[in-house]
Amino acid sequence: MKSDLRIRKWCSVVFATLGFFLLNSFKLNNGQGLPPDYQIRTIVIDAGHGGKDTGAAGRRSLEKNVALEVALKLGKQIQKDIPGIKIIYTRTTDEFVELYKRIRLANANKADLFISIHCNSSGASAHGTETLVSGSHRLGQQDAAVRENASLLLESNYKENYQGFDPKDPESAIIFSLMKNRFREKSIRLAQMIEGEYVKAGRYSRGFWEKGLAVLAEAGMPAVLTEIGFISNREEESYLLSDEGQQEIVDNLVSALKIYKNSVER
Repeated sequence: MKSDLRIRKWCSVVFATLGFFLLNSFKLNNGQGLPPDYQIRTIVIDAGHGGKDTGAAGRRSLEKNVALEVALKLGKQIQKDIPGIKIIYTRTTDEFVELYKRIRLANANKADLFISIHCNSSGASAHGTETLVSGSHRLGQQDAAVRENASLLLESNYKENYQGFDPKDPESAIIFSLMKNRFREKSIRLAQMIEGEYVKAGRYSRGFWEKGLAVLAEAGMPAVLTEIGFISNREEESYLLSDEGQQEIVDNLVSALKIYKNSVER
């Protein structure tokens, strides 16, 4: 009997989530892919974490502060180097913004790109960059997803905002596996270009990954989350805190955006 109830519950989650995904895909994109005259006009820049959600902690800094500094500099540099681009920030101060509000802000403004800035954390020797795109969970590649999605637990009404998703319920992983990004191919292309620019600057790239991140799950545009370095590594933390390091990261991202823009616009 318990087995039958579990199966029925699982099936209801699958069909409800699939229906939600299909409905919102049409709502967000009118059931179409990129239009023939596609142009990148609006970019949403998301500084990860904020307020009570501090993110990872280094010896001298917090992820939320480093992410905000880089995000604000990135927006200014894009407007300077790529004229005609409208920049929207998910936050410009040290405030807590729910994950679902970040991507829905991008959807509501019909953004053409969504870029989330984060710092990585692991052992003291871990180093390098990596860029994530929305995708299904994969064994052995869930560390970042688990850490970033933990922010949901700070939201009082997370079950309502994320269609019943419960980070503590294994069955809820099905939601992320079904809510795949319509713009997966272009998200991957941008992620590869970002990592390529990091490498050109002499950084070590850990590659790009597909992971089930809540902040990207409902994206109605190409969307990436880039981990700009390990705040847990003393040397990389110094780099992330320096003006030179932050400017190099910004330059890498802007260069990747220029290349991406030229490759997709028509």
